[in-house]
Amino acid sequence: MSFKSTLFAAAAALSFALPAFAGDIMVQDPYVRTSTMMSKSGAAFMTLMNHGSEDDRLVSASSDVAQRVELHTHKEDANGVMQMLEVKEGFPVPAGGMHALARGGDHVMFMGLNRQLAQGDIVTLTLTFEKAGDMTVEVPVDLDRKPMNGMKMNMQHQQGGMKKDN
Repeated sequence: MSFKSTLFAAAAALSFALPAFAGDIMVQDPYVRTSTMMSKSGAAFMTLMNHGSEDDRLVSASSDVAQRVELHTHKEDANGVMQMLEVKEGFPVPAGGMHALARGGDHVMFMGLNRQLAQGDIVTLTLTFEKAGDMTVEVPVDLDRKPMNGMKMNMQHQQGGMKKDN
């Protein structure tokens, strides 16, 4: 590889590690995972930071990598089984605060993947915020990241409507 090619590759890799901004919203440390190379679904995780003086809300996400992209969370049912549920109202990002999209919690769900996602691939993801508007983020696929504290969860994925908290 020539010096010019090496320099370009290094600059491209560094640009994916830098935070993305839309208005006062900053996205840090985004990554995408699938459970296996043959999975038909995957998820994106990241930290959303609001450097503004007004609350904002992540209201939707889109990507050409999947047939459907939804905002999801995990909730324990009455039997102690964790379920993934769509969150139609989105995720709040408080003024001067943050909202973590993390494994075992809130996340962006890719359903009906249009292609296999391999380690190091880049997924173009557009996040839509209530006030900050659209933000397009180039998100690396990282299949090597481990869940927090090595947790293992018994999960069911609900394809139907969303259950509301009481």
